[in-house]
Amino acid sequence: MNDPFDTIVLARGLGRGPTALAAFDAALRDAGVANYNLLTLSSVIPPGRRIERARWRSPAQHWGRRLYCVLSQAREERPGHAVHAGIGWVQGGADGRGLFVELHDSERERLEQDLHATLDAMTAGRGVALGPVHTEIASARCEGEPVCALVIAVYASEPW
Repeated sequence: MNDPFDTIVLARGLGRGPTALAAFDAALRDAGVANYNLLTLSSVIPPGRRIERARWRSPAQHWGRRLYCVLSQAREERPGHAVHAGIGWVQGGADGRGLFVELHDSERERLEQDLHATLDAMTAGRGVALGPVHTEIASARCEGEPVCALVIAVYASEPW
């Protein structure tokens, strides 16, 4: 039997709406994960997993299922202001073990630097070398309606 967690899908979403929460829901829809109950995980990528950048495919019969994920999201309601949400990861070794980190910021360059610095500290603290840092960042600018930018690493969905 195939392990349901063998591929971790990394998706991005951007949303706008009349409220910050409506913008968040629109970003979840954009990423393909709106009809799930999100269960957020910490930062560990199990051995043997591969990362695939893609929109999550959500079959209709999955409505309300559990979705195991690492989530970075940022909302902005002030016109003219931007938000950036990002996930960084390292993955290496013979078995593919790795680490995720999720952060958000109002400045994209600072977010990129913080993702790298955090992962460097996490690997150094564990005494492991896990390869280069990879990042995925979603950005949104408020031009009137509230906005949300999110990046989500989806491990798997399961029924209740």
